[in-house]
Amino acid sequence: MTIIHWLVSAVAILIAAYLIPSVEVTLVGALVLAVVLALINIFIKPVITLLTLPLNIVTLGLFSLVINALLIMLAAMIVPGFSVGGFWMALLFALVLALINGLFGGMKKVA
Repeated sequence: MTIIHWLVSAVAILIAAYLIPSVEVTLVGALVLAVVLALINIFIKPVITLLTLPLNIVTLGLFSLVINALLIMLAAMIVPGFSVGGFWMALLFALVLALINGLFGGMKKVA
């Protein structure tokens, strides 16, 4: 993860936390959360996705949203400057964060 990507992820986290009322994050918490989410996505998410593959196939991939929400809740337990109001807020945070990261990723390709 490059420093630019890390900073962009932290900004996306700050924007998503601003948009969702029951998600709170500090500036340092956003920087740490960007690293923690990257590590979770590298090491834990592939294992969980592989273990839940049958359920993911049955739900046509929608169970991936549940996995993302649970991983956000795991990150909230690890990072001290980040808190989420519950499962549904974590799900909404994951969706908004994915949309914002998609927008930033699209801007990177245009530039």
